[in-house]
Amino acid sequence: MKIALIGGHGKVALRAAPELVNRGHQVTSFYRNPEHTGDVNATGATAVVLDIASASQQELADAFEGHDAVVFSAGAGGGSAERTYAVDRDAAIRTMDAAEQAGVKRYVMVSFATADEKYLVPEDDSFYPYMASKIAADRHLRESNLDWTILGPGRLTLEEPSGEIEVLDEPGENTDTSRGNVALTIVQALLNDSTIGRTINYRDGSTPLVEVFAS
Repeated sequence: MKIALIGGHGKVALRAAPELVNRGHQVTSFYRNPEHTGDVNATGATAVVLDIASASQQELADAFEGHDAVVFSAGAGGGSAERTYAVDRDAAIRTMDAAEQAGVKRYVMVSFATADEKYLVPEDDSFYPYMASKIAADRHLRESNLDWTILGPGRLTLEEPSGEIEVLDEPGENTDTSRGNVALTIVQALLNDSTIGRTINYRDGSTPLVEVFAS
């Protein structure tokens, strides 16, 4: 499988790329800063500099041409609300439309466990732009013609991956999820067509994620 990985220098993507490459997949990692090329190359992926915030739908479609799947693991990383909306909502939506335009049906979105209107914080909360952006992007993806999977990890940590998770019906106080486990869920989502059309919210747990994604 040839996979377009968006946000290629992110902490999740840097873990996901070698997992995919080691399984025999071809990965094209897209990232914004040319100074990160060495880090991205070290994952075994093909490194491509592309700023999704400024790229047009046509430019994105051209970049996705010939791929079998798109994985969105990018994010503005906080900062201004303007940039958050530009990356986490607007650019994310353009990548979905570009994937459709390029004929790439499979799309995996890394979202988060409480990306739902019922958990949305007040507009004056600093977390509002991110939540609103992800909710809007996820909604657009669900309404698209893509074969989509939405992954909803909890609070991200730098703990080593355990390969075990717990599916969350309702997030509780402890939603810690290692970025390494998120990387592994990307792999499993791509391997299992049974995840198409599903939103899977989870945290680190005690069930092998291979079992969770195969069911």
